[in-house]
Amino acid sequence: HAFAELPLRLADFGVLHRNEASGALTGLTRVRRFQQDDAHIFCRESQIKDEVRGVLEFIDYAYRIFGFTYELKLSTRPEKYLGDLATWEKAEAALTEALNEFGKPWQINEGDGAFYGPKIDISVSDALKRKFQCATLQLDFQLPDRFNLGYSAEDEAKTERPVMIHRAILGSVERMFAILLEHYKGKWPFWLSPRQAIVCPVSEKSQPYALQVRDHIYRAGYYVDVDTTDRKIQKKVREAQLAQYNFILVVGEEEAKSGQVSVRVRDQGDHSNMSIEDLLKHFKEKLEAFQ
Repeated sequence: HAFAELPLRLADFGVLHRNEASGALTGLTRVRRFQQDDAHIFCRESQIKDEVRGVLEFIDYAYRIFGFTYELKLSTRPEKYLGDLATWEKAEAALTEALNEFGKPWQINEGDGAFYGPKIDISVSDALKRKFQCATLQLDFQLPDRFNLGYSAEDEAKTERPVMIHRAILGSVERMFAILLEHYKGKWPFWLSPRQAIVCPVSEKSQPYALQVRDHIYRAGYYVDVDTTDRKIQKKVREAQLAQYNFILVVGEEEAKSGQVSVRVRDQGDHSNMSIEDLLKHFKEKLEAFQ
């Protein structure tokens, strides 16, 4: 590759294995086999600061949507390290500058970097104020050396060594899933919910219409169920609320005639009538706004 082609960013959702001691395994937060949203960025030394800032902004974008608060820590050169001191100092200065430009408060974690480069640790606080390490951002000078990587510099006679940045936004997908479950206390926002809507027919007469409504919503790409049991409508609605469906759609003979649904939102007592088209438009707006 030539200098003009850098930064080169490669991302993958890879399976990783860690031989954790059996006593350390807990639920989804610490497992032996997990998926990670890894990316590896190859860049020039002069691009480190901008690339790091870009990753920090990406993390901020994702975590704001989840409603997380997070803390940033810069982990610097440990006692045992590889590479030369000048390179380490340059890298730490670039990370410091990127953090300062990013503008969020951060702390320094002296000597806690990896032996192959300094890193920024991002710890998330869930709704119960517990801290978890999820996202990571790690500089690496050693792998480019080990793999003897080079790119042709502006002076074409010269070959320079790129720097590698490893980053994960979610970190372990399993751990993130566990944290989100706790964070939302089972009340998933609509865009993430596995139970976005349920159709509850008032009686057997309105069942064919209920199935029609279900199919319509399903074809539009949403998770939707239908309660075809012979229970009373109050019981159906109560069950749906307990199951944390975001939208409970009640249909009776009136609705079947007018082609509408009576919409109840998960944690609200009132309900309103809507046409299927308006409902799907409302769903689309919620999805696009990550609500």
